[in-house]
Amino acid sequence: MALDPVAETRADPDSYGFRKARCCADAIEQCHNALCRRGSTQWILEGDIQACFDKINHDWLMRNVPMGEKHILRSWLKAGYLYEGAFNNTFEGTPQGGIISPTLANITLDGLEQRLEPWISRKTRKGCRAKVNYIRYADDWVITCSSAVRHVAPCTNAKELLEREILPVVTAFFAERGLTLSPEKTVITHISEGFDFLGQNVRKYGNKQITKPSKKSVHTVLEKIRTTIKGNKATSACNLIYLLNPIITGWVNYHRHICSKKTFVQIDSAIFKCLWQWAKRRHHDKNRHWIADKYFGVIGNRRWWFFGETRGAKGEQKTRNWIKHAAETPIVRHIKIRRDANPYDPAFAEYFAERKVQLKLGRRAKPILDYDGTIAMPLYSS
Repeated sequence: MALDPVAETRADPDSYGFRKARCCADAIEQCHNALCRRGSTQWILEGDIQACFDKINHDWLMRNVPMGEKHILRSWLKAGYLYEGAFNNTFEGTPQGGIISPTLANITLDGLEQRLEPWISRKTRKGCRAKVNYIRYADDWVITCSSAVRHVAPCTNAKELLEREILPVVTAFFAERGLTLSPEKTVITHISEGFDFLGQNVRKYGNKQITKPSKKSVHTVLEKIRTTIKGNKATSACNLIYLLNPIITGWVNYHRHICSKKTFVQIDSAIFKCLWQWAKRRHHDKNRHWIADKYFGVIGNRRWWFFGETRGAKGEQKTRNWIKHAAETPIVRHIKIRRDANPYDPAFAEYFAERKVQLKLGRRAKPILDYDGTIAMPLYSS
């Protein structure tokens, strides 16, 4: 509680992980802002830190964490842990599952934006040409660079600048803290090829930048849903809905700020096929019309809406519980937090009060376009 306000004040402006009032949607929105325009950055350096929380150097933490009572910090770091009844010493890394671990990790990873200031600052010719942006969420980060860097000596293009100048700075920065980058997962990608960041795919199609759920994220949630359905072959439809709805709702709410309407429809289609097979297996001696009437109802214009009935008390009607449909979730553009906003600073109290109301109302400045350029969801007033 004492260290978090200090870490928040000293944090990188475009760091969004493990910080109060910040979330993944803010990091994704910052990626959109850095890449969406015609003259925006085109090259992306994606980085992956090997075992970040397990490899942080204790000596570096003891020297750099702003605490008066350093023996408390040393006690946390050197406490060790029990695994299968055996005690294990901790010579590096932060306490696994400890409430202080996210704050210590942020303190360790903060400062890279300042190291990259010569290429980030728009006040210098080098910065104006390179248009470098640094975005981090916890230990996941990306650095973007513009193709106009060909005018920045001694590099002739953006990819060369990222390889020869920026990557060595990043590597040295993390090495000081006992961290190393994964050579296989640290790659340089062009925006036309796209890249995955925080479970979402960011890519430019021509001059239009579109962010949508990544294939890996879609595959993971569908595998979880299929496993849940196959593992509950004998349960009732109502209980199955209780198990599925939290999975669908959580995944959809995470991706509802991007161009995901088409993906939501595909998710609904895949879930319907799984539920249809589940129902056919339970009633293999019934025809499809009987199965459709028993498990699928009508709400509005939608015919095939899976439901389950719960038995009420004697004399009461049965109540229906309906499966969550991903496509029914409205697409709402997330309002990104200001880079300099600090929830511990009284000067931002009014800003955070207004922001809380805006997020609750779901207000947005512009519509989100789907893959084909049409409006995914119409504008509406709050």
